[in-house]
Amino acid sequence: MDGKNIIDEDKQYIAGTYARFRVAFKEGRGCRLYDYDGKEYVDCGSGIAVDIFGINDEEWKNAVIAQLNSVQHTSNLFYTEPQARLAKLLCEKTGAKKVFFGNSGAEANECAIKAARKYGEVHHGEKRKEIITLKDSFHGRTLATLAATGQDAFHKYYGPFPAGFVYAEPTTEGVEKCVNENTCAVMIECIQGESGVNTLDKDFVKSVEKLCKERDILLICDEVQTGNGRTGYLYAYQAYGISPDIVTTAKGLGGGLPIGACMLFDKCENVFGFGDHGSTFGGNPVVCAGACSIIGRIDEKLLLSVREKGEYFKTGLEKIEGVEEVSGMGLMIGIKTAKPASEIAKKCIDKGLLVLTAHSKVRLLPPLNISKDEIDFALKILSEVISE
Repeated sequence: MDGKNIIDEDKQYIAGTYARFRVAFKEGRGCRLYDYDGKEYVDCGSGIAVDIFGINDEEWKNAVIAQLNSVQHTSNLFYTEPQARLAKLLCEKTGAKKVFFGNSGAEANECAIKAARKYGEVHHGEKRKEIITLKDSFHGRTLATLAATGQDAFHKYYGPFPAGFVYAEPTTEGVEKCVNENTCAVMIECIQGESGVNTLDKDFVKSVEKLCKERDILLICDEVQTGNGRTGYLYAYQAYGISPDIVTTAKGLGGGLPIGACMLFDKCENVFGFGDHGSTFGGNPVVCAGACSIIGRIDEKLLLSVREKGEYFKTGLEKIEGVEEVSGMGLMIGIKTAKPASEIAKKCIDKGLLVLTAHSKVRLLPPLNISKDEIDFALKILSEVISE
């Protein structure tokens, strides 16, 4: 089957929920992908922050294959070594006390919502169920996480939504204005990826942490996109010097396989009891084996290199005529130009560079091991497209 046949069958049989580019990939390695005509692309999207070490990463692949040759799945009524090992790694690297595994970022955030609401009711009464999120946030596509998302565009068609969410302006005054006796949690993304790679102000984030601690309100950090080394820190909250009560992550954690994790810190360590939550595939041993390979390799040397590459990328982008603003942290970068982001993305793909968009911005989420030569290629193509 060639690329055209794949595209035709996709259009015929798959629900039309994605505005796909007309490219079908056959194979790849590292930051390089190849379509069915043999054309080469440098990947600066990494499957939307998923392929942390690129395509066909040997160590990750071997870990997955080894587990496939052992036990591919058993229910969560039994124990598996990869799941226990991954939970230990995450707790040791973050200070979390317990982890719940699901299959996606939305599921991780659903778990955080349930944990916060149970904590609120147990410690402060049954009315303490309200969660404050920020305007322009994005927390997932299930009904509850869509309700938590502070963007009206995502709410069209799908109501009525679960109640109990309030959207605050991303300012100290904005959050304080929304807090009341029913508030159980504040949920933030330190960098709002889907709404344009908007980096929250550090003083604002610190003020939210202070407010939460004073009133025994849980602070939830959504690290679905920012996590697992993406920003040059294992999790972005660490760059802000705060101590959240719950941290969620997904995307890059599995290295290409679906997994979500909800990390529970001191206050929430024992919030769940038997039967309070569950997942058939959550913590699947094959996926966890791959995730252990990913998390085990994200060390300080790698994180430093991500920060350095991010600065190199930003410096190059700021020199391009037509670039109005560069936002983000590490290898999570947003580029604002006068041109439509979708137009830039299409022209980049034509020239062999894969980029993403986020609202009006071009978004870059390359593998963390992208080389300097590949960054230079990306800068060259972006310069040609943006300034032409």
